[in-house]
Amino acid sequence: MDIQKIAEFFSLGKFHKVIKHLSDDIVWNVVGGRTFKGKVAVIKDCEQTERYFQSVDTDFKIIDRIVDNNKIAITGTAKISKNGKRIDFSYACDVFE
Repeated sequence: MDIQKIAEFFSLGKFHKVIKHLSDDIVWNVVGGRTFKGKVAVIKDCEQTERYFQSVDTDFKIIDRIVDNNKIAITGTAKISKNGKRIDFSYACDVFE
């Protein structure tokens, strides 16, 4: 799987598809949130987040991608609903290296 596809799956919350591609020394910095250091910590948070995504209706859309060698920026939106009511909406920019 190429790096762009890995980044897209991660941005779309499909963590289970990319776990095996994460490096042991990965750092995931959630701006305004927490920083997860190391593969074990990142996987633990990804699994928790994915369980939450399974409990709600998600509509993730990728708006744009910028790819430069091993760096990728993905912008998009996330609409989270439950029982037909929108409970969250956000714009995001994920940067991968």
